Amino acid sequence: MKDFIITQAETENAVLVGLITPEQNESKVKEYLNELDFLTTTAGIRAVKRFTQRLDMPNSVTFVGSGKLQEIKEYTENEEHAISLAIFDDELSPKQLRNLEAALKIRVMDRTALILDIFAARAQTAHAKTQVELAQYNYMLPRLKRLWTHLERQSGGGSSGFRMRGPGETQLETDRRIILNKISKLKSDLKEIDRQKFTQRQNRGKMVRVALVGYTNVGKSTLMNLLSKSDIFAENKLFATLDTTVRKVTIDNLAFLLTDTVGFIRKLPTELIESFKSTLDEVREADLLVHVVDIAHPSFEEQIQVVTQTLNDINKEEKPFLIVFNKIDAFSYIEKEFDDLTPKTKENISLEELKQTWMNKLHENCVFISAKEKQNIEELKSLLYRKVREIHVQRFPYNDFLYQAHEEIEGIED
Repeated sequence: MKDFIITQAETENAVLVGLITPEQNESKVKEYLNELDFLTTTAGIRAVKRFTQRLDMPNSVTFVGSGKLQEIKEYTENEEHAISLAIFDDELSPKQLRNLEAALKIRVMDRTALILDIFAARAQTAHAKTQVELAQYNYMLPRLKRLWTHLERQSGGGSSGFRMRGPGETQLETDRRIILNKISKLKSDLKEIDRQKFTQRQNRGKMVRVALVGYTNVGKSTLMNLLSKSDIFAENKLFATLDTTVRKVTIDNLAFLLTDTVGFIRKLPTELIESFKSTLDEVREADLLVHVVDIAHPSFEEQIQVVTQTLNDINKEEKPFLIVFNKIDAFSYIEKEFDDLTPKTKENISLEELKQTWMNKLHENCVFISAKEKQNIEELKSLLYRKVREIHVQRFPYNDFLYQAHEEIEGIED
């Protein structure tokens, strides 16, 4: 039995497949496939060709139509392309997976499996590895049958018509029982880890907790390193860090706990959300959420919506928040010619113009920085200080006079 989804040992070539539907126009599909391409690169896979098709809804049998499937098959059968994998941008049903692999004669993977594969490769601690393993088994369980399609059920028993179970069915049941047992064991292990994590959080006392949240690859770890003067792994890849990292940060005389959490992404597998609940407890128990946004990304507004929706799913409670628009050094736009009277698009709006749109209503709840180039970091620290102090003073009112005295002394020194 295959224990896990196979993590890539060496680079292989893949084709990417996406659908244009009433819910996803051509522009969106292009953007989603760009992200899927980034995911494949992160997983050590080379995407060499993209296929798209316009359908009202995915084909229930093969996801794409028969004509498009034949086109993909002809391309992948060409030995010059050396294609060994087809990756689909949506989650495939067990039936679709079986039929696609039977038709294409190569390995087929959906977006969920790819993300799980990346998580498996990047998990470092026992906690993260246990979470990912549980997510993988939950994903694998309903798809077990495709592992045994080469073994047919056998019948026998003479004229009575009694059906004997063949080796395929026996192995399938065995694997299913093994996986269910492993899922039960992993859930038990996670409960114990969660209990230890809860004790650790309780031992932190009443310090204000600040959690960095955001879409994957927006620069949370880089910002964490700047604020906490630590050396957390940061890389220009999706899901560079999986484990929750907590550091004590002091700004002026005010100390608080800063947490770096796993990045979110569109269509985050439900299996991962379920198994990473304990990691997301850091978000639930935070006093202040710092939402980091890559303002240089063309779809940063949609990424904000994805993160906001995920946070709402995790915790319905309203929390104080601060939006940090990162990567201002990478922001670019195309300035329109003075005689171009066509309406401006997102590509024609400057950063200063953006600040006057809906962002203007955020007032002191947002700041624009570049963590990489260390631009406006002092402004961010000042804003964080005010936000954390507000929470701290509410919790410990008698400390307020100490902050006032400290600020008065600083004023005299200046």
